[in-house]
Amino acid sequence: MSSSWFENLSEVVWWIFLFCVCQEIYSSLLINNDKLYKFTYSTEVLIDRIKGLPEDSAGYRISSGVDVNLVWRNPNNDDDQLIRIMIKDVKIENVNERPAAKNIFKGKHSENIIGKEYLSALQRPVVLQWTRGKVKNFYSYKNEPAVIQNLKRGLASLFQIQLHSGAAREVDVSGKCNVTYHARESQVTKIKALGTCEIKKTGFTSHNELLDVSTKVTSATIYVLEDSFIKSVRAEENHVLSLNFRQTTNAKIVSKQKLELKSMEAGPRVIAGKQVASVINTLDSNYIAVPLVAEPVKTECKNCPSISEHWQAIRKQLEPENLSKAEATRSFLSFIQNLREATKEEILQILRSERNEVLPQLVDAVTSAQTPASLEAMLEFLDFKNGSSSVLQERFLYACGFASHPNELLLKSLINRLQGQIGNSEIRETVTIIIGALVKKLCDKGGCKLPAVVRAKQLILGGLDRAKKEDDVKMYLLAMKNALLPEAIPLLLKYAEAGEGPISNLAATALQRYGISFITSEVKETMNRIYHQNHKIYEKTLRTTAAAIIFSNNPSYMEVKNLLLSIGELPLEMNKYMLSLVQDILHFEMPASKMIRKVLKDMVVHNYDRFSKTGSSSAYSGYVTRGPDASSTYSLDILYSGSGILRSSNMNILLFNKNARLHASQVVIEAQGLESIIAASADEGEENLESFAGMSAILLDVQLRPVTFFQGYGDLMSKMFSATGDPMNVVKGLILLTDYSQVIQLQSGLKASAEFQGGLAIDISGGMEFSLWYRESKTSYVVCMQMPITMLCLCRQYVTKYESLPSGKRYTSRKGKVKLLAGSEYPLHQENSNMCRKVFSTQSDSSDSWF
Repeated sequence: MSSSWFENLSEVVWWIFLFCVCQEIYSSLLINNDKLYKFTYSTEVLIDRIKGLPEDSAGYRISSGVDVNLVWRNPNNDDDQLIRIMIKDVKIENVNERPAAKNIFKGKHSENIIGKEYLSALQRPVVLQWTRGKVKNFYSYKNEPAVIQNLKRGLASLFQIQLHSGAAREVDVSGKCNVTYHARESQVTKIKALGTCEIKKTGFTSHNELLDVSTKVTSATIYVLEDSFIKSVRAEENHVLSLNFRQTTNAKIVSKQKLELKSMEAGPRVIAGKQVASVINTLDSNYIAVPLVAEPVKTECKNCPSISEHWQAIRKQLEPENLSKAEATRSFLSFIQNLREATKEEILQILRSERNEVLPQLVDAVTSAQTPASLEAMLEFLDFKNGSSSVLQERFLYACGFASHPNELLLKSLINRLQGQIGNSEIRETVTIIIGALVKKLCDKGGCKLPAVVRAKQLILGGLDRAKKEDDVKMYLLAMKNALLPEAIPLLLKYAEAGEGPISNLAATALQRYGISFITSEVKETMNRIYHQNHKIYEKTLRTTAAAIIFSNNPSYMEVKNLLLSIGELPLEMNKYMLSLVQDILHFEMPASKMIRKVLKDMVVHNYDRFSKTGSSSAYSGYVTRGPDASSTYSLDILYSGSGILRSSNMNILLFNKNARLHASQVVIEAQGLESIIAASADEGEENLESFAGMSAILLDVQLRPVTFFQGYGDLMSKMFSATGDPMNVVKGLILLTDYSQVIQLQSGLKASAEFQGGLAIDISGGMEFSLWYRESKTSYVVCMQMPITMLCLCRQYVTKYESLPSGKRYTSRKGKVKLLAGSEYPLHQENSNMCRKVFSTQSDSSDSWF
């Protein structure tokens, strides 16, 4: 009985021993003494659109032989090894087969392509301290070209492996990254989370998420093991980049590596020794330990045109008469790329040699480059003490406001200019307004505590608190309308409720721009007091703004009920506007529509008398586009006075997706106090308003400096007799819309540069026409507004791929498609349609109408 028990125990022990032996085989990687392992190695990179065909990709492959042998084994630990890796027989070629005429590598030897010095450096061996599959140290030669050292790092990183399943934090050419291993039998799969890699990154992204670029990255490496060593490695990583608001504008970068064992033969003898340092020194005293993480690579463009040559080549495209053409924007974007490599002196030389007609466009480009050199050049070129050069100063300031990735230096420079001497009051106002825009952008990126941002906030808040003149109050309110500081809300409430005329309305429209999380019960209580005139009489424009704020921010049942009950008790055109606003909310299924429908079940609220008010005022919203990537809406609000004169017109275009929102544009035309000119009666609360007409605009979330058509009866008469008939300009110029640049470190050691740029040429202008000669005659006020798309619109899309060598040989492929878009017209409110029928049915061109 005991003998049987002993035999069974022996059998169990034997199986445990066998199991342990098997486990040991797959828990360590050992390279045989005195053997030379001969591998083939290739790494390739392809660039294309996401849905591009592989054969159409642009890219290249580097292939070579790789010799690996053991240099030293720790006498006290067999798993601790030094292995020598040497690249040889380097060949560079196209990834895909191409005819000779399209193959830039045809007839070119590796030495001709990368240079004799670089090729020699690439073929110098490296040494790894390799312990249980982990690269503990990487030894190479000092002062080797960074691009060559990185290629060696990419190959060495393939030897970074773990033989059991599980997660780890691992260092390789990509940086310090989270990796997950899945091990089974003789195969190991490594998944690298590239988004977690800690490595110095260069580049920038666009401020607004809608105008920015999204990236998706994957990385997988499959190891096949045999006889305690690596038999083959296949690695692939993919980087997919797409523009958020238009994901058909995209790019895909694919990087592949392949290492395969082909044969083994007798190799050099191992070196005896106990210490790694002494063995390395014996092997080659020039070896030094260098990080396995890739180092930055400085690139220089050979045979590229100078900045002045580039400017001369594109100058004609940026002349005023050509700005409406697509080539103008393309030239603008390409020039920005070159400006980012230029020195301050080179930029100043071009600025000082230019004439007036293209100088504003040059200012747009230089400012949009957003480099320290371009900023210094602009600040030295512009003389803010000179009030006569305001056009260039304003173009510079607006380009700063639209900056895609502003920094603290830019904000600090504008603050210093504001606190210095400025010769033009309008420029001083614009500087203050743009400082507010930069504060918002920097705070959005987590920079609210930067010294310059703190200083700017104190300047704006303190300036408003101390302001005595009406113009100064307006200036700081406009800056706050851009900055949207939470701490400014109490001040804005104060000016909205207690202020007079335009100041109250400006404060309210600033509050209207805040997100729903900032519209507290205190804010809504103030808006309710303003709308219902609890303490004083207010203008229609202010009351309708207050109503819009309430409707847009989770209104309560009683708030909605009180707003609806007021309809019928308001001035004529305000009745019609509020009715139209409610109908628009219901029609467009805005968030407040559910509460409005709930309130309308009460028949005291929902009756014919209340909802049958007539008038010309209106509010209407609709979709410009609806798509899977982003949607765009438009809204047009028009409010008339009781005498039929336009009181305000507010046109908005919003761009949004599920994550972000962009106030693409707003154009507001306002008029007040014109009733006295036609001997008409003013509405309640507006009897003492000064005659005024002007225009205000928001562009790309930036409030611009408003322009005044006239202020006061005397100014109106003066401008009537001196007017040229041309519209007044609010903003004009070239804008850098999308600006994304990233250098992507590939696990092969190569780097890929991804850049997305989009530009916009814009001109927002406006005017009002008056006919005072027939002011006592009988007039009708008939206005027809249209939002058409050109009847036949050609949408062209081109994809161009370039391949070139320093030797000058290049290949370019270009594909394009043209889409014909049928014309259409966006709908507006029903009253507008009725007026348009009346306008287009008339046969007479004469009119006594007012505007």
